[in-house]
Amino acid sequence: MTTSTWLAEEWENPLRVPLTTGHHLRPIRATDVDLDMRAVMGSRERLWSLYGETWKWPPATMTAEQDREDLARHEAEMERNESFNYALFDNGETELLGCVYIDPPVHDGTDAEISWWVVDRLVGGPVEAALDELVPRWIAADWPLVNPYYTHRADLGGRA
Repeated sequence: MTTSTWLAEEWENPLRVPLTTGHHLRPIRATDVDLDMRAVMGSRERLWSLYGETWKWPPATMTAEQDREDLARHEAEMERNESFNYALFDNGETELLGCVYIDPPVHDGTDAEISWWVVDRLVGGPVEAALDELVPRWIAADWPLVNPYYTHRADLGGRA
């Protein structure tokens, strides 16, 4: 496992990011496993179509313990500024509704790989639209990145 970061070690990632819909993003934690399992497995087929080829995720047989381990890994990577996973929550954090991933660059000439998703029932609706509008603006305003690559987003210069 790598211990190097692609962002300055002293840089601190945002801890809460509001959406215009009353929802918010915050760094995901291993303790979010129950909410995460419902969101991921409830949208698994679409998520596999987006991430399966590259990440082999989410597997059809993923257990809560495997998900907890994955979330703990994300939490630890964020503490080391290696990679970032933000969960999208309702105001009371009673439901996890999607995620935003900010990862080190893979493509030449870029400085990050960024993607996001919402649960199936929010696809095409106002929460997804708010997230689509927020993420590029948030990255430009609050992250030390100049040429992010928006995975799955041809409209933002990334691949569709």
